[in-house]
Amino acid sequence: MRIPRRALAGLLATPALAQAAPAVVVVGGGFGGASCARALRRNGLAVTLVEPNATYTACPSSNAVIAGLRPMERQRFGYDALRAQGIGVVHQAATGIDAAARRVTLADGSLLPYDRLVLSPGIALRFDALAGYDAAAAEVMPHAWQAGAQTELLRAQLEAMEDGGTVVMAIPANPYRCPPGPYERASLIAHYLKTRKPRSKLLVLDAKDAFSKQRLFEAAWAALYPGLLEYVPLSGGGRVTGVEVAAREVVTEFGSHAGAVVNVIPPQRAGALAQIAGAADRSGWCPIDPISFESRLLPKVHVVGDACIAGAMPKSAFAANAQARVCADAIARLLRGVPLPEPRLLNTCYSLVAPGYGISVAGVYRPAEGVLADIPGAGGTSPLDAPASFREAEAGYAEDWFETITADAFG
Repeated sequence: MRIPRRALAGLLATPALAQAAPAVVVVGGGFGGASCARALRRNGLAVTLVEPNATYTACPSSNAVIAGLRPMERQRFGYDALRAQGIGVVHQAATGIDAAARRVTLADGSLLPYDRLVLSPGIALRFDALAGYDAAAAEVMPHAWQAGAQTELLRAQLEAMEDGGTVVMAIPANPYRCPPGPYERASLIAHYLKTRKPRSKLLVLDAKDAFSKQRLFEAAWAALYPGLLEYVPLSGGGRVTGVEVAAREVVTEFGSHAGAVVNVIPPQRAGALAQIAGAADRSGWCPIDPISFESRLLPKVHVVGDACIAGAMPKSAFAANAQARVCADAIARLLRGVPLPEPRLLNTCYSLVAPGYGISVAGVYRPAEGVLADIPGAGGTSPLDAPASFREAEAGYAEDWFETITADAFG
């Protein structure tokens, strides 16, 4: 249901807190880092947030920007509310972590000591994973998987494409940020083509056979975009292995496909700082204790958000926010010598398949055998046979969720 703004403001209001040692440094100002910094401050801790950018551009809802349904300005958030809460905000890049000495090195060479450190570095795109696809290629075949200039580039390419052109999407194998995100994007691009360039087609090439909310998406595609959206799974030859930039082609094991617009979402790993710090293992992601989110590789360092290995819990903004709250509570308890409870974490993900047509999936997770595991029967998806009024309501919930989570993270 829609959350009244006054109620939301009351939920997020925080009394003034006096600065107090010990000190916690949070690196990364996205949903995980900003949410964790605010939760730590509410626990009475001295907090410094390190984030090189003065403005954060949110990925959730950015698919609607690509489809021309939402202005980019609604995706941008600053850090004034964190400063007002008493959080120190440093707009520099962290260039090194010395876990033994417990200090962070900043781009200007200065050092930030800490008692506990939280890393929330998000993702890095693996430009080594697809032959021919690198940062330069992304300026021709945008990934738009890190919101900002790439989001606007993909939107501009769709707008410039002649009616009758083909759009090609390449989707990676798991794990990656926001499992349902590519399929929401495919849906909204299909809506754009249906309403603006009806002679055009969308070809979706996937490196897997199963995906989040699959039956819901496929039912919506059949009803809304018959003959417009073609989906090719792994078993049908959908895995992209490389690109030919000059020809605007993607290459699969069974041939190549050219498009007037080509959106390549490459494989991913934890953000660069996780690699520099030594918090990531050979998988490219960061193993953590599921109760405290403390790194299994670095003492007194915690990892939240997309970068961590969270077991059954997906990589999403909702998950990052939930992890941040659990991590902040755990740090406050550890610093005060208080026992840690076993947490329960919730993730809900809304997707739009068209304006006024929303679907969702939810899960609840608990620590089990060293990872976060699903609690059987505690989650689920939207009904497959729901009426139009239900889909419209879920589209509204998606907007409410975005307003709530961005207010909680950024004020």
